[in-house]
Amino acid sequence: MYRSHTCGELRIANVEQTVTLAGWVQRVRNFGAMSFIDLRDRYGITQLVIEEQASEEVKSAAASLGREYVIQATGRVVERSSKNPKLPTGDVEVVVESIKVLNASVVPPFTIEDNTDGGDDLRMRYRYLDLRRNPLKEALQLRHRMSMAARNFLDGEGFMEIETPYLVSSTPEGARDFVVPSRMENGKFYALPQSPQTLKQLLMVAGYDRYFQIVRCFRDEDLRADRQPEFTQIDCEMSFVDQEDVLDVFERMAKSMFRELLGVEMTEQFPRMPYSEAMEYYGSDKPDIRFGMRFNNLTEETRGSGFVVFDEAEYVGAIVAEGCATYTRKQIDELTNFVKRPQVGAKGLVWIRMEADGSIKSSIDKFFGAETLAAWAEKCGAKAGDMIFVIAGERKRSLTALCELRLELGNRLGLRDKSKFAPLWVVDFPLLEWDEETQRYYAMHHPFTSPKAEDIPYFDTDPGKIRANAYDFVVNGVEVGGGSIRIHDHELQQKMFAALNFSAEEAEKQFGFLMNAFKFGAPPHGGIAFGFDRFCSLMGGADSIRDYIAFPKNNAGRDPMLESPTRISDAQLEELGIRIVEKPE
Repeated sequence: MYRSHTCGELRIANVEQTVTLAGWVQRVRNFGAMSFIDLRDRYGITQLVIEEQASEEVKSAAASLGREYVIQATGRVVERSSKNPKLPTGDVEVVVESIKVLNASVVPPFTIEDNTDGGDDLRMRYRYLDLRRNPLKEALQLRHRMSMAARNFLDGEGFMEIETPYLVSSTPEGARDFVVPSRMENGKFYALPQSPQTLKQLLMVAGYDRYFQIVRCFRDEDLRADRQPEFTQIDCEMSFVDQEDVLDVFERMAKSMFRELLGVEMTEQFPRMPYSEAMEYYGSDKPDIRFGMRFNNLTEETRGSGFVVFDEAEYVGAIVAEGCATYTRKQIDELTNFVKRPQVGAKGLVWIRMEADGSIKSSIDKFFGAETLAAWAEKCGAKAGDMIFVIAGERKRSLTALCELRLELGNRLGLRDKSKFAPLWVVDFPLLEWDEETQRYYAMHHPFTSPKAEDIPYFDTDPGKIRANAYDFVVNGVEVGGGSIRIHDHELQQKMFAALNFSAEEAEKQFGFLMNAFKFGAPPHGGIAFGFDRFCSLMGGADSIRDYIAFPKNNAGRDPMLESPTRISDAQLEELGIRIVEKPE
């Protein structure tokens, strides 16, 4: 054994024991007659002491050490005279009797500290060094604990973990597939799965009525803080269930994970919010309900006023920022510039100040009298000391802009506390969404999502009115998971394909294997998939999933450490029957 204990293990109870530790040198501090070494491993840090009476061999070995050297040290555990309450091992130290250098290290390109001097690109290039830092170790430890908590819960509920293949066929809808050329069937390609959707449905047909998998998925799409080209899902499916059955099981799973991992007890049922309500009052299908500031529709109240901005607007919406009547001109200008950014999309911002003395001031005083503004304030529930912000324009864009403004105000007012959690289920999504450019409907979730039974007649009259048996699990404005009850009836599936403008031939080509399986007795079934990386970052209080993935890609989809993607040799291309055509600049 290279070690008898880890560097995070020793306590007062170990005093006078002789121990052997192995790990990395965090730092060396020389004080003439004595020197101190902070030795680090995955479990923590222990202070080693080289005393004045130590052997010359030990002193010489200690003098040769640099940061990140891998060493083995044997010595006696003693109580520290100057304790360090910040370290679990801070009550003791090890008086070194022997040191062995197991591997020397060159000077690392950045300091291996909680607050490092390395930038993102540098740390990703040397990710194996970045992973030695405590914040990343803690993130991956949380990820491990979360995966074990999910597995233990699902095992206790009778779910079986079953692996599905990574080399599958390409399917339409959703994001772009990553494709893999087949050497044995020249000119043909596998696709990496965006999710195991059809495969888990086939497992239901096979009779495995409770399936789960913590599975890697792949989507070739533009990246952002909470998105990676390869990511992990807790993927689940159940047979002989309806929507409430699924929500019950996975609400209990979420509650058990919050309790076990964070000590957060959630006793009340999570709210169920229809999609239409989420969009009307929050402008988002993933509302952050840690705070209020719901939207107020003033479209009718502002119509016909002679104020062209409101008169020509499809939608006029307002939010109330409590206690913000004291906002300065500079603060209001900052918010105005914020909503006018291209990614937010508003043309401007109207403000109405509810003064402490009961008077009202506004940026549109010359168009509207105090009585009118007071009526709007009453509808919005505003009181003295509050500020009302109004955005007008095309409905969808205005709702989006109000949503972004609401979240920005939530941040500025300290209402988005990462230590507080407000989960909810968003339900009753539209089954289909219309695309003006292609003049056709697309599945809002996927082509196998079941419609509400009472809405099925709309397939023949108004497909846009059909609601889906679909649900998203949302926490603090983050979509953590989503799923649906599936179509298991062949005739209903054909209606869905027709609404999506799939010909019988296209449907057979893409999904024939699934439709054929359904002919052999498919049970009613439904499921859900949790974005595991996203769930981890939420639990850890982070804005990005990157630190919860051992080896992530950067925002360009590249791995700076492996320098991938890369070109492959001409010999490989020839074997695969592939010719590279350079894209024009």
